[in-house]
Amino acid sequence: MTTDQDRSGIFEGKQSLLITDTVIDGKSTEIFINETGTIAAIGDLRAGYKAEADYIIDADGALALPGLVNTHTHAAMSLFRGYADDMILQDWLGQKIWPLEAHLTGEDVYWGTKLACLEMIRTGTVAFNDMYFFMEDAARAVDESGIRAVLSFGFIDLFSDEKRENECRATEKFTRHVGSMNNPRIKSAVGPHAIYTVSPKGLEWCAEFAKEQEIGIHIHLSETEKEVNDCVAGHGRRPAALLDDYGILTPRTIAAHCCWLNEAECGLLGKRGVSVSHNPASNMKLATNRAMPWQQLVAVGANVCLGTDGCASNNNLDMFEEAKIAALLQKFFWNDPAALPAPRALAMATFAGGKALGFGSGTLAVGAPADLILVATRTPCNTPLHNAFSNLVYACNGGSVETTLCNGKVLMLNREIPGEEQTLAAAKAAAEDLVRRAASA
Repeated sequence: MTTDQDRSGIFEGKQSLLITDTVIDGKSTEIFINETGTIAAIGDLRAGYKAEADYIIDADGALALPGLVNTHTHAAMSLFRGYADDMILQDWLGQKIWPLEAHLTGEDVYWGTKLACLEMIRTGTVAFNDMYFFMEDAARAVDESGIRAVLSFGFIDLFSDEKRENECRATEKFTRHVGSMNNPRIKSAVGPHAIYTVSPKGLEWCAEFAKEQEIGIHIHLSETEKEVNDCVAGHGRRPAALLDDYGILTPRTIAAHCCWLNEAECGLLGKRGVSVSHNPASNMKLATNRAMPWQQLVAVGANVCLGTDGCASNNNLDMFEEAKIAALLQKFFWNDPAALPAPRALAMATFAGGKALGFGSGTLAVGAPADLILVATRTPCNTPLHNAFSNLVYACNGGSVETTLCNGKVLMLNREIPGEEQTLAAAKAAAEDLVRRAASA
């Protein structure tokens, strides 16, 4: 390990790194990362690279993994953590969440997103897919935090022509803003909320704008049985088919939840190349009453990935915990103990997520961006270590992550994150002020 004096600049980035004594696929190895943030070599490297590296990180036997990818969340809702729990969905929204959101400011979203990025870095997530409001402030937080994100303005027109025009202009403005940032870690996407909050004309506009700009689409789909029943009653079609009519289902689309898909809809999503984000903790907590049909989606070739949803309905952003819950829910609900085995659950959080967001390969390979984490092995959850996949998914949580790198930059080293105390204090103050404003309105 570098000395404390030598370590002082390791968080600054744009320097070469040699990670020693780490484990990949059960084998002790080293990883060399060059100044561009790319994995340049993997293997027995100390003889050739020790002198070349600006910094050496002694992993002390830790497991090296691709950084995790959270494909559906509302990051700034970290300020809502614990504010409203154990309620029926519509009461939860109408009585608690929406009234509080009405008082949000850009500064609230900035600090809520900073807090979320801090939590993600600490638990091994290096990229996320976000939909919310005041997204220029969210982008500022992501830019400062050092991780990757696909950000979308939450498009909700409530079937009003006037509001639709406003949402279109807001989406265009945010897309231009992200382009002006010239930050390869941050992308924009179009964020039509759902079929029950966005008009047909709004959905059509979102699909066309995403196509013109060659950017992604982020949408909620078939989260509840009521959504499906209302869609059939109003349109004579199920939600996935309706979205396909409007051009929303594309290889650039991430559809969150998807609990109430039928077999034909699974086939349609697979045919269109849609990525499906499984959010098991949120779905169970809000009692959506059905598990996403993982096996049917995988059978038709859909890219099934993993997301936490927001902290108001989870209540954390720990993707290790989410992988465990996903595996257990699939086994329990479909009465199949072989469903979603541990390696597949972990792949949903790494490779599949990277594919969905278009960030790197989601693997540790020469030439790939150095988006990686080190998970401690000298800890109870990894003792004994008969099967690393089993331990990572069923025994560990994000607290086992010791070091997090994104694009070759060290964001956390041995559990240390620069500026953590300031972020925690400011986010706490923002959350308390938000609740006070809402209560006094």
